[in-house]
Amino acid sequence: MSLHEFSISTSSKEELIDITSQVSEAVKKDGIEEGVCLIHIPHTTAAVTINENADPDVQHDFLLGLDAAFPDRNEFRHSEGNSSAHLKSSCIGCSRTIIISKGRLLLGTWQGLYFCEFDGPRRRKYFVKTMKD
Repeated sequence: MSLHEFSISTSSKEELIDITSQVSEAVKKDGIEEGVCLIHIPHTTAAVTINENADPDVQHDFLLGLDAAFPDRNEFRHSEGNSSAHLKSSCIGCSRTIIISKGRLLLGTWQGLYFCEFDGPRRRKYFVKTMKD
């Protein structure tokens, strides 16, 4: 088992950042052929998702859809004014588990891992834990 910590700087209020290569490198570095990989985001206004990484329009549409589902509302009471970011984070989730098979993340052809920023720009971190079978 191994734990990796990564830092990331986001540049927009909302954005998706492809972290697939960093997570894949952590798996490779640990030399795990068969096991699981856990990605965890320790923030209440950020998340992690698996989604298409071939067409950048998917990222745009993903954020647009979340804005429609969780718009900012005058009725929100949270004093920081980022309640919609908390809702998006809770909906998408702060962790993902991926199977490691033959030394690689078992992702589909068009899948990638994305750090989801919903309240940026900020300096963020995320963790990757690999576990051998």
